[in-house]
Amino acid sequence: MRSVLVNGVFDIIHPGHIALLNYARQQGDSLTVAIDSDQRVRRNKGPGRPVNSQSTRKLLLENLRAVDIVVVFDSDSELCQLIQQADVVVKGSDYQFSSWVGQDLSIEVIWFDRIAEYSTTATIQRVVAGAARS
Repeated sequence: MRSVLVNGVFDIIHPGHIALLNYARQQGDSLTVAIDSDQRVRRNKGPGRPVNSQSTRKLLLENLRAVDIVVVFDSDSELCQLIQQADVVVKGSDYQFSSWVGQDLSIEVIWFDRIAEYSTTATIQRVVAGAARS
């Protein structure tokens, strides 16, 4: 059985996330999604994030057809352990030429061509800009 892992924040689910998860699921027999804990998101993205709590993000992902398991992680070492348990990791193409946690592990990596027009950060910026105009 070929296990696939995808990781990320998955704060505000958008069509780009759905495309990534469906693509990742096609790469194996089971898909595990590892999501950053609320504390990790705040450390990496600032005090205004995440918009949705880890329990909400986990619930939403668990109810998507492509996803088999959702795991919350809080540290690089926890993420590396999850990567080592997978047969393949699917990463967005925006990480292909930058460093990422676990890249030094002996694991098969499949790149997903990120859909540029979808971004949680851009969505948040549009909402804030719209609220400022109101």
